[in-house]
Amino acid sequence: MVKTASTMLALGTTAPKFELPDVVSGKTISLDTFSDCQALLVMFICQHCPFVKHVQDELSKIGQDYSQQPLGIVAISANDVANYPNDSPAKLKQMAQELNFNFPICYDETQQVSKAYTAACTPDFFLFDANNKLAYRGQLDSSRPSTDIPVTGEDLRKAIDLTLLNKPVDFTQNPSIGCNISWKPGNEPGYFG
Repeated sequence: MVKTASTMLALGTTAPKFELPDVVSGKTISLDTFSDCQALLVMFICQHCPFVKHVQDELSKIGQDYSQQPLGIVAISANDVANYPNDSPAKLKQMAQELNFNFPICYDETQQVSKAYTAACTPDFFLFDANNKLAYRGQLDSSRPSTDIPVTGEDLRKAIDLTLLNKPVDFTQNPSIGCNISWKPGNEPGYFG
């Protein structure tokens, strides 16, 4: 794995459509699943990455703290399980259960959804408004595994709060940093075969 920053997809981009299986319930999750929500948080995570492990408890807390709000949340993992078996659907399900995730965690086996979102690292966060337009992308907060900065979710929580109020996210958006997504050979962004 290589330390990688988010690509910082252009704000205002429409949320790419997807249909992926939730590894816990087996249900198919899509944008339509969240049609009643005022905002949608799409998180690209995986089970083994130290950057995700560093923030995983906060991800669970965000799910709990916003459970009564009109916020949809979905986590997606796309890592190549041939090279990273700890990111298999079974291991993702175990992770979701151990951390009490109250949101679906989906496995993007073809990696096409991750490419459509320009996800580059784990964790990578994309927050869309009620019109499915990108309002925020970037870091959870300034904490990293190698720092003494506490994990608070400050940046993402502030963006969620503003978006739920139909207000613009009016602060500097810094890229997330994490492990690169483990692309299957030939799936790497920019690779056309």
